[in-house]
Amino acid sequence: MRLKVLDSITEVSASAWNALDLGGRPFLRHEFLLAAEASGSAVANTGWRPRHLVLEESGSLVGAMPLYEKDHSWGEFVFDFAWARAYAEHGLPYYPKLVAASPFTPATGPRLLVKSGAPAARISELLLEGADSLRRELGASSVHCLFVEPGQRAWLEERGFLSRLDCQFHWHNRGYSEFEDFLAEFSAEKRKKARRERRRVTEQGIQMVELHGGDLDRSMLETVYALHASTFLARGNPPYFTLDFFRRLARNLPGQLMIKLAMHHGEAVAVAIFLRGEDTLYGRYWGSTGLYHSLHFETCYHQGVEYCIREGLSRFEPGTQGEHKIARGFRPTPVWSAHRLAHPAFAEAVAAYLARERQHIEAYLQAAEDHVPFRRDLESSVLSVDGSALHPR
Repeated sequence: MRLKVLDSITEVSASAWNALDLGGRPFLRHEFLLAAEASGSAVANTGWRPRHLVLEESGSLVGAMPLYEKDHSWGEFVFDFAWARAYAEHGLPYYPKLVAASPFTPATGPRLLVKSGAPAARISELLLEGADSLRRELGASSVHCLFVEPGQRAWLEERGFLSRLDCQFHWHNRGYSEFEDFLAEFSAEKRKKARRERRRVTEQGIQMVELHGGDLDRSMLETVYALHASTFLARGNPPYFTLDFFRRLARNLPGQLMIKLAMHHGEAVAVAIFLRGEDTLYGRYWGSTGLYHSLHFETCYHQGVEYCIREGLSRFEPGTQGEHKIARGFRPTPVWSAHRLAHPAFAEAVAAYLARERQHIEAYLQAAEDHVPFRRDLESSVLSVDGSALHPR
């Protein structure tokens, strides 16, 4: 087997990369990574220098690791700024570091990609060895696997990685045939509030339009991008992704890109951008021209839930943070990252910190579960910290 480091995803074919087991995640597809790089969104100038590892056997791709050399921690959604400050206070460089992830995407998935039928354990070991070798070559402080699926997280932990627990809020399809079936599991009070919330949107004369990548012409893409960019600009930051990124996504992944557009008297006033995986809908970005009562909840959450029910998708991951999602039927769900720091003393200190942090996150997961809107006579489907269902229905 031959290991190579790629400075661009263009150095491997889309067919070879997509033949790896990507877990049905659109963010790991060649088209997504290429759009991020070719659009200037995830490149060296933005602090995301591609260092993808690929493993070939007899000229055929059998494994890969989507990897980036980072000189900052922005756009990762796993916050290690305090670690960087601690390094600096001791006169040590924390950057560069190596990050295995989908750029700007807090969605769980595999980080060690293996072709189906290939020896997964051996390939994963070689990829990990390659990441360690590259870290030493670059003088990087650490290797990080962000939002890694539970099975790979446990495997990495056995090899010296430190596991970090966090919480997101996900929706789970329990076999609903329509939105009202979902609301039927709410308590009477919460169900009434949800219906009133949706009604307020229609009473303002707002209609929702669903579009897919193939429906988005140049003008519509510019409208969608301007709406999404407004959320970033309101906080004084430029959007992570450029307009060209979305143009490429619409052209090359038309079936995965889905848009919910809120129309008011013929004018687009809000947008939510989604990507669709094999069994999961991922909510990504939102933007609006003004304040409309309950429109954020309708566009980003209720519309996504309806879509999942209609399409038979099992999960809806609307992104990071947001306790307001609980009242809309999204349950607290553990998510994991894995970290290996080369400096022994810092690795020991971070390990102690993560152990303390985990206790707080576990308590938070349980406290958040106590506030879900579902009737108490229904069995809970809260997830344990290892990602398994404690009480599946």
